[in-house]
Amino acid sequence: MDEELLVARAKRGDAAAERQLYDNHVDRIYRLAYRMTGDDDQAQEFTQETFIRAYERIDQFRGESAFGTWLNSIGTSVIYNGLRKVTRFRQREYEYDEVGAIAASDRHAEPDLKEKLTLAIDGLPVKYRMVFVMHDVEGYTHEEIGSALEMPVGTSKAQLSRARARLRESLAEFAGEWAS
Repeated sequence: MDEELLVARAKRGDAAAERQLYDNHVDRIYRLAYRMTGDDDQAQEFTQETFIRAYERIDQFRGESAFGTWLNSIGTSVIYNGLRKVTRFRQREYEYDEVGAIAASDRHAEPDLKEKLTLAIDGLPVKYRMVFVMHDVEGYTHEEIGSALEMPVGTSKAQLSRARARLRESLAEFAGEWAS
């Protein structure tokens, strides 16, 4: 069914149209949330919150862009704000825990490349990570990223470049393993 018609029906409160829009877009929103959080529960929570906000604001959708682009904008906002909230919570959590025990823990053997890559991506600043995951992992265009994150296309490209540079630095020790 035509997405414009589904949106028009959803604006009138048609639950079947809302369900169809959900089914059409839930996988992409969940994948983005999961790749940003690395946690299934958080990804499901952020995905649910994205659709709740979208349906609360569906009357604000003007159709100037695709519904999916508008929904991605809401999703990235939900994920970004959710990650900031989780980060603040974890920072407070460490303040109360015994920090010395964390710092004094023994280091184990160097993790494999996949683990190191995951850690390197997780270590990127949130905006860089969001652009990197959206572009290089999920396949969004810079125009879609710019629209979703409310930034110029050039900023999206610059942040992707910086993210890649930081990943190259973090993974430099594995460079020889990639050479043929």
